[in-house]
Amino acid sequence: MSATRDGKMWRCQFYYKDWQGVSHKKNKRGFKTKAEAEQWERDFLQQQQRNLDINFENFVQIYYEDMEHRLRENTMRTKKFIIDLKIIPYFKKKNMNEIKASDIRAWQNALMKKGYSETYLKTVNNQLSAIFNYAVRYYDLKDNPCRKAGSIGKSHAGEKEFWTKQEFKQFLVTVENKPETKMAFLLLYWTGMRIGELLAITYNDIDLEKRTISVNKSYQRIEGRDIITPPKTPKSKRIITIPPFLAEELKEYTSHLYGIMADERMFRFTKSYMEHEIVRGIKASGVKRIRLHDIRHSHASLLVEMGFTPLAIAERLGHEKIETTLNTYSHLYPNKQGELADKLEIENSREEEE
Repeated sequence: MSATRDGKMWRCQFYYKDWQGVSHKKNKRGFKTKAEAEQWERDFLQQQQRNLDINFENFVQIYYEDMEHRLRENTMRTKKFIIDLKIIPYFKKKNMNEIKASDIRAWQNALMKKGYSETYLKTVNNQLSAIFNYAVRYYDLKDNPCRKAGSIGKSHAGEKEFWTKQEFKQFLVTVENKPETKMAFLLLYWTGMRIGELLAITYNDIDLEKRTISVNKSYQRIEGRDIITPPKTPKSKRIITIPPFLAEELKEYTSHLYGIMADERMFRFTKSYMEHEIVRGIKASGVKRIRLHDIRHSHASLLVEMGFTPLAIAERLGHEKIETTLNTYSHLYPNKQGELADKLEIENSREEEE
């Protein structure tokens, strides 16, 4: 080991070869103890080996470095939060090629005892499985022990909460004196846009003559920075047609946006502001409590009730697969099946009369 004194602190200096076989010198300062400096050097060199004779914690760092170039910033932050908090503490010193299905089962059992929701359990388990899938695909791990261990949790938490049209109108009264907020909630409810899509809308995205809104980006506020990214999936890029009354509301709203640039965001607040407003409005109006994202479900539920097909709903919501629509809103379709059967009965009766 090459740890040496650096004033009151410790430092490590050493040479290593990168993945192309090129030699480099590494110099890292600021360690409180010699042991910390030596451990950092061991971890670094292990990550450079890029094989499976490496502990889980160091392999995850390799995984992070690769995925950071391929995932959206907010997606990566969520992934890191879950892995760092719920997975690394359990597996960190185990070597990747020594972790067995029995180890995964023991971790799952410990996780389930904590009383987390079924959907959260599923999410955490999927993150661990993704790490092993990565090792299988790119580092020749023989198989994914998570597959042998089996999954935990559920993908969907059951029926989605949503507002009826009457409940939404009741809520809307609480933001009547806030034109920008009111317009934002109107668009969420009557278009089914995601909150990030709504907050990214610019004047350029709106065509009042054709009554359309182009969804082609998403906005997030991350650590004090405004981040504009492509929407969630390729099919999220879409053109939403709006009803005439909503076009009139939007025309009235935009007429008061003095000096706005064509490529400037129309709504100048963040998701946290909207979350605050929905909580405030729910308390003031007395409607049932739902999340901000559930307004999107409210729009979908309205479309189901109006008789639109899952394919039409999937296209409007920007779902990548129609299975997403069917799985998310399957509980709304039994009534429609009954109506369908009744109409078939009527049709059959007509034929018999003829």
